[in-house]
Amino acid sequence: MYTMINNNIKQSERRHHSSLLISFIFILLTFSSCSDEIIEPLQKDEAYTLETPSGFPKMTFDVTGNPVTVNGVALGKKLFYEGKLSRNNTISCGFCHIQEYAFTHHGHTVSHGIDDRLGIRNTPPIQNMAFLKNYTWDGVSHNLDERSLVPITTDFEMDSSLPEAVGKLNSDNNYKKMFKAAFGDENITGDRILKAISQFMVTMVSANSKYDQYKKGQVAVTSEETQGMALFQNKCASCHSGELFTDESFRNTGMYYNTQFDDRGRYRVTLDWNDNMKFRVPSLRNVEYTAPYMHDGRFYTLDAVMNFYSNNVENQPNLDPQLKQNGHIGIAMDTQEKQLIIAFLKTLSDKSFISNPKFAE
Repeated sequence: MYTMINNNIKQSERRHHSSLLISFIFILLTFSSCSDEIIEPLQKDEAYTLETPSGFPKMTFDVTGNPVTVNGVALGKKLFYEGKLSRNNTISCGFCHIQEYAFTHHGHTVSHGIDDRLGIRNTPPIQNMAFLKNYTWDGVSHNLDERSLVPITTDFEMDSSLPEAVGKLNSDNNYKKMFKAAFGDENITGDRILKAISQFMVTMVSANSKYDQYKKGQVAVTSEETQGMALFQNKCASCHSGELFTDESFRNTGMYYNTQFDDRGRYRVTLDWNDNMKFRVPSLRNVEYTAPYMHDGRFYTLDAVMNFYSNNVENQPNLDPQLKQNGHIGIAMDTQEKQLIIAFLKTLSDKSFISNPKFAE
C-alpha cells in the first residue's frame, strides 16, 4: 500500500512539474513571437535583388529614383490588392490583373471597372515591366512610377484620386507601420503609394517557360515546337523580337476600326494621322493565358489571331510594310503552319509565374 501511494505522489509531482515547464516554454515563445512581430519589421529593411534573366535587355526601371526594397515590395503588393484605392473600395489593381491569367482581365474583351463600367481596351499583362520602355497600347505611359495614377483616377476604372486614397490609408495604423518600414516614417503620400506599387510590379518577372528552359539546355522541345519556332522566326519575329518577344514599336496591323470604343491607338497620343490605328506590339510571353487578344479583345483564341493575319488584314493607307510583302496582304500561312506556330507560342507559357505565391493576393 505504501509503495502504491508513494508512486502516485511521484507521478502527480511529475505531472505538476511538466505542466509548469510547458507553461514556462509557452510564455517564452509568446514573448519572443510578439517581440519579433512588433519590432523587427519596423527597424530593418534591405535592398530587393532584381536580376536580369539571360538574354533580356538592360533594365529600364530607374532604381536610383525609386530604390526597390523588401519592405517597399511588401507594401506595394498590399496596395496592388487594396480596394481602398477606388472610390467605393471595391476595385483594386488585382481586380483587372489576375495572376492565373498572367495578370490580365481574363474573359473580358475590355476591362470592367467601378460600377461595372466599361473601359475601351483589353487589359495588358503585367510581366517583365522592369525591362520595358512603354506600358500601354498607345505608349502614353513610359514612367512606371506614374503608371498606376491613371487607373486610380480614371472614371471607368477606380474613379478615385490620390488625396482620397491617402485619406483612407491614413486611418489604418497597419499602413502607417508599413509606410514607415518602407520609407522611414509614417507619412503616407500619393507619390509613395505609386512608388510602392511600381516596386512590386518590377519584381514580377516571367522567364521560366519551357522555351527558357530549352535555351538553357534543361528540357527538349518536340518536333512540332521546333518547326513552329522556325516559322515564327521567319514570319513573326520582325515585330515580336528578342527575349521579351516585342520590339515595343507601334504598328498598324490592318484591324478594322471598332466604332464601339472609338479608339485609334497611337493617334490619340500624337494627333498625327500617320499613327492612326497603330498599337503597341505586345509581348507574346504567356500568350496562352492572356485571351482575349488585340487592343479591344476582338479575338478569343490564338486560332482566330492566326486566321486574321493570314486572311483578314485590311489594306489600310498606313498598314505596316511587314504585312505587304510579296504581293500578299497579311502573313502567308497555311493551316498546318498556323498550328505549328501556336505550338511554339505555348512554349512561352510560364506556369511558375502564374502560380508564384510571391505575387499572389
